[in-house]
Amino acid sequence: MGLQPDRQEGICKYRRKLTAVALAVVLGLTGLAACGKDGSGTKVVFTTGFGKDEVFRIGDASCTTAEVMVYLTTTQNQYESVYGSEVWNVALDGMTLEENVKETVLAKIAQIKTMYLLARDKEVTLDSQEQEKVDQAAEKYFQTLNDREKELMGADLEVIRQLYTEYALADKVYQYIIQDVNPEISDDEARTITVQHILIRTYTTDGTGSRVPLPENLKRAVYEKALEIRELAVNGENDFVDLASRYSEDSTITYSFGKGEMDEAFEEAAFALETNEISQVVESESGYHIIKCLSTFDREQTDISKQEIVEERRREVFGQEYDRFVDTLVRNLNTKLWEEITLIHDPEVTTNVFFEVYAEFFS
Repeated sequence: MGLQPDRQEGICKYRRKLTAVALAVVLGLTGLAACGKDGSGTKVVFTTGFGKDEVFRIGDASCTTAEVMVYLTTTQNQYESVYGSEVWNVALDGMTLEENVKETVLAKIAQIKTMYLLARDKEVTLDSQEQEKVDQAAEKYFQTLNDREKELMGADLEVIRQLYTEYALADKVYQYIIQDVNPEISDDEARTITVQHILIRTYTTDGTGSRVPLPENLKRAVYEKALEIRELAVNGENDFVDLASRYSEDSTITYSFGKGEMDEAFEEAAFALETNEISQVVESESGYHIIKCLSTFDREQTDISKQEIVEERRREVFGQEYDRFVDTLVRNLNTKLWEEITLIHDPEVTTNVFFEVYAEFFS
């Protein structure tokens, strides 16, 4: 993926990779509502042999309507606290926001249930102190609920305690699996530099927005123009930003990035520069660049990059273990009951602190 002619197109592939890994872990069970096999190859089975109020099973773990309603109502009221109750009138691509939130909540609970089973498989348990925190958190959250909320969600203290227990075990098994990931990242590996550049494109776009490369004679003319602009940049009589404002076809002049985030040719040339040095004309997929290095090492951004690299490695390690385990599980969805579950629209139901209470005890 090369450096693109504007910031929107030029999203760093490193951050896209992080996002992809995160989504793969978080939404690993979105296929629960599908038929046959989902993308991971896990078998999904529909059956009529559900107990009362049993929404789905994963392996031998079960999820009840009350458990779903705690998550769903919390999420609903978090949305409404920011956007207001009218937000549920919004639809996107034929799916209402309510349907979208329901699917997200289903995936989240399925993920937690799976991680709970994974913890059991790894013989990861809560110690007495952690179990005491679970009990305290359950008591505190349950006390925040009014009678109407308890009635409509169908949640009692034991349901809350079970949810917090599974949530705590999910977190603990994640930490257990990633414990051997080396947190030490060298400055060189995480080094972030800052550059300015001037881009002269070597393509046009057609009516559909697709790129159309310039013919060779026009491309050669563009290259000659880039050489002229570079000469203006290095002669000491012109400010680089002024030249970029005049000639560059990228709306962004300044970029800060680490290794593996930009077009390979652009990145190689940029990392070879000293502070205030200007490159030769560099060709990428987008066109010809003249690059000026502003900083060969950004301490603050490099430290941030180190943490991002560590977190990416942790997600990848956990994701591999999680995916292997998911492949061993059969999942069963009570489609009739699931379709009957809806948001609660009642002025007395405002609870939205389920996750906040957990964080108080497990932060």
